[in-house]
Amino acid sequence: MPGTFWIDAGYVRRYKSGMKTKTSVTLSHAILQAIDEHMGACRSRSEFIETATRLYIEHLKKKAAALRDLEIINNHADTLNNEAEDVLGYQAPI
Repeated sequence: MPGTFWIDAGYVRRYKSGMKTKTSVTLSHAILQAIDEHMGACRSRSEFIETATRLYIEHLKKKAAALRDLEIINNHADTLNNEAEDVLGYQAPI
């Protein structure tokens, strides 16, 4: 997973309540070792995985929003560039 994600205790505490569903996930030994080494404020692997997953989903949502914004800008690029050129035409020479 690209990028760095930090898990703070305040973030973890906000998501302690609510209904939970027990599930089974198969992970490699290396991933389990990495989880154990980086658990920080998390009290269990489940808590760590839930927090990491929540953060990653938020990251994906932000990335999708940024891509939508870029698409909107690109769709209006010609108009925006023409307006910028027009404004620069009023600028006094330096």
